[in-house]
Amino acid sequence: MRMIVAVSVVLVVLSFALSVLSANVTYDHRAVVIDGKRRVLISGSIHYPRSTPEMWPDLIQKSKDGGLDVIETYVFWNLHEPVQNQYDFEGRKDLVKFVKLVGEAGMYVHLRIGPYVCAEWNYGGFPIWLHFIPGIELRTDNEPFKKEMQKFTAKIVDMMKQEKLYASQGGPIILSQIENEYGNVDSAYGAAAKPYIKWAASMATSLDTGVPWVMCQQSDAPDPVINTCNGFYCDQFTPNSDKKPKMWTENWSGWFLSFGGAVPFRPVEDLAFSVARFFQRGGTFQNYYMYHGGTNFDRSSGGPFIATSYDYDAPIDEYGIVRQRKWGHLKDLHKAIKLCEEALIATDPTSTSLGPNLEAHVYKTGSGACAAFLSNVGTTSDATVNFNGNSYQLPAWSVSILPDCKNVVLNTAKVNSQVVTANFRIQSVDDSVAVQAVQSTWSWINEPVGISNSNAIVKPGLLEQISTTADHSDYLWYSTSIGVQGNDGSRVLHVNSLGHGLHAFINGKLAGSAFGNSGNAKVTLEKPITLLPGKNTIDLLSLTVGLQNYGAFYDKTGAGITGPVKLKGTKNGTDIDLSSNSWTYQIGLKGEDLGLSDGSSSQWVSNSALPKNQPLTWYKTTFDAPAGSDPTALDMTGLGKGEAWVNGQSIGRYWPTNIAPQSGCSDSCNFRGPYSSSKCLKNCGKPSQKLYHVPRSWTKPSGNTLVLFEEIGGDPTLISFGTREQGSLCSHVSESHPPPVDMWDSYVKTGIKSGPVLQLECPLPDQTISSINFASFGTPRGACGTYSHGRCSSPRALAIVQKACIGSKSCRIGLSAEKFGDPCKGVAKSLAVEATCA
Repeated sequence: MRMIVAVSVVLVVLSFALSVLSANVTYDHRAVVIDGKRRVLISGSIHYPRSTPEMWPDLIQKSKDGGLDVIETYVFWNLHEPVQNQYDFEGRKDLVKFVKLVGEAGMYVHLRIGPYVCAEWNYGGFPIWLHFIPGIELRTDNEPFKKEMQKFTAKIVDMMKQEKLYASQGGPIILSQIENEYGNVDSAYGAAAKPYIKWAASMATSLDTGVPWVMCQQSDAPDPVINTCNGFYCDQFTPNSDKKPKMWTENWSGWFLSFGGAVPFRPVEDLAFSVARFFQRGGTFQNYYMYHGGTNFDRSSGGPFIATSYDYDAPIDEYGIVRQRKWGHLKDLHKAIKLCEEALIATDPTSTSLGPNLEAHVYKTGSGACAAFLSNVGTTSDATVNFNGNSYQLPAWSVSILPDCKNVVLNTAKVNSQVVTANFRIQSVDDSVAVQAVQSTWSWINEPVGISNSNAIVKPGLLEQISTTADHSDYLWYSTSIGVQGNDGSRVLHVNSLGHGLHAFINGKLAGSAFGNSGNAKVTLEKPITLLPGKNTIDLLSLTVGLQNYGAFYDKTGAGITGPVKLKGTKNGTDIDLSSNSWTYQIGLKGEDLGLSDGSSSQWVSNSALPKNQPLTWYKTTFDAPAGSDPTALDMTGLGKGEAWVNGQSIGRYWPTNIAPQSGCSDSCNFRGPYSSSKCLKNCGKPSQKLYHVPRSWTKPSGNTLVLFEEIGGDPTLISFGTREQGSLCSHVSESHPPPVDMWDSYVKTGIKSGPVLQLECPLPDQTISSINFASFGTPRGACGTYSHGRCSSPRALAIVQKACIGSKSCRIGLSAEKFGDPCKGVAKSLAVEATCA
């Protein structure tokens, strides 16, 4: 009896503890409401499978340190249910572990179940097996699809409930999303679109999560589901009900990279401007897509032609390193916005025009709290405005934040955060001084041309690729034969394909190749060929580079050689159409069937000359990992196109021979004016991607196995390891900058306002500032690594900075003529410093 009583007491205590920890999450017209309190929430997207579990804690902590309250992630259906009714939540797929880690860090989660995700992810996140269900139509009022969508959505919700991960149970999940950007394409689905959206909303809310549901880009989202905005700017967005808050689920921090494209980036001044404008005009929940983009490991990238790197110019880069100045300036912005929270959540703003393109929005409470946002949305001219009897200077395309309606704590165009340069130190195969990153002993296996497996399929006519392979491989062989009489074998081979690339072989020898691109995946190949008297074999290797992930009916786009396939140039002038021939099909490569990717096969050849620049070749070597803990990547320069595995783990598709256009790039980009994905580009005329992330947790100090499948031909001995190493530490602050945001509390307490301050802090915990490479107070020019003195410079600057900073982990230096002197009276001055940490 005592034991029963004791157990009962424990259960009561646990029940009480859970009720104390659980949170009631609702919303009203102003904000998400947690336990009866409106909240200003800053969020950032991190997709758990685009990094490793070993990286997750550090990514989450850096997000929290950067001022985020919420981590937002999609749930990837095809990752978790690759085979119908067979689920996988291990390793990088461990969604529960990821959500728990976010909660343990004291942060919230927005779980975007979808289950369509887009996300530049293969097939938009849908499992391919959906394609083969009789009568199914995706993302519309279709019973077979709705049955599977509901089953998976309920599966995820039930998993979260069992682990008590919803806020209503004491967990971190405060929001969930159903569907995704359907409003962008719903018109194409006609009359069935609206019933589908109503069903999706009803289905989701019936799962009783205890937290609100959202639909992004869905202006007709049914109550109580909140419709939200995605885009580069969402300040003009208005929800479809005055009972719903203004929420921004995707503020694109940059843009994705495509093979064959230049590298996009988004200036932090513009990103900060977009965020401040959103809060200025009534927003209270904003999410960065992405805050950490990560890597498209395996064959997970979509598109087609989405690159393996999903860096997205995010505040935390692909390798998990904070990207300065972006991370630091946004951290300051988040602090500035949170200083305004009391006023922001209490009321709607009142707006006033201060002149052309000039606006003031004021939040004022009955208790006297006041916050103001002053904006200049002009793209060319700075302006001076009068507000509440004071004068303020507003650079073009900027917002100033005044937490007390009087003093500016931050202007989005004035970046007060430091820059930390980072580069990859490349260690070649002959770099014995380093670690012999990739050793020179290679073995190899030739991939056979054409049909080599006994399970080949023979069918008349040309088969669509995705329906044939079910995406078990990027590759599908099409093989047929034709007889030739006499010696007149000169022909032109003509092949039409839905994409994404193909290689044509005549009698086992490569005759020609063709590829689509991110703008047009379709392929047409026309190559002169020579056929021999008698029987000739034509083998066509069709390939995909990630399945389409976006657009109405994108699942019906298809891939592969759908024809016609013709031989032109016969004596009588009549084309020979081979499309209706009997074709033999082989799904995937023989090397895939043999499991060559883990390196364990006994068939590797190493006792003869290594074939180089030869298509369809598997390579293997061993390597020692670079010393230390710095992030690492393989530099694939020298290879053509294929896939790479480290210790059996796929680091993704590589394609360093796919070069970005020669023009359209700039080292600098004017942040003023609306941003677009093509506005700011770099890396023109170079490989779209040459470095491929190798997570540290996938390697051991020595004896690692690297396997490559080289599709088009390359020299594996030219590849090398890169180790991401820190370069210079820089900062450049002008006399017109506000004081650092974190000095605001001191000002509020003392009433004493300091001037602008230059701050430096070594990025790693065991580092101190070892040298000052450059210091100039006056009119310095250039950027970090290329600073130079302008026409005036204080002779005291270097000594002052050296005394303040050398030997310290961090230092602060106030800008004043009293300290530095005035080398050019009446001229606006700034302080630029470049330092080294060791």
